[in-house]
Amino acid sequence: MPWFVKIEKGIVDKATFDRHVPAHKAFVRDLIAKGHQAKTGYWGEFGGGMLLFEAASLEEAKEIVARDPLIQNSCVEFELHEWCVVVS
Repeated sequence: MPWFVKIEKGIVDKATFDRHVPAHKAFVRDLIAKGHQAKTGYWGEFGGGMLLFEAASLEEAKEIVARDPLIQNSCVEFELHEWCVVVS
């Protein structure tokens, strides 16, 4: 399956963002359980983060991202890209 990356930038205050982090983590755990090999994290030096996951197509990747609580609650702006792995 192709890999996809959602690169995000926080657009709400930290308290609002932090309220939705537990639901985001549960969402990512569910992706892992469904075989998407998801990984999520944040940038150490400034606001924002990344979600890396496998999906069958760009359309499926868009559907997955639309279910992310950080997106549903307007906590982040994001870009979605297919990531073409060269060496693994």
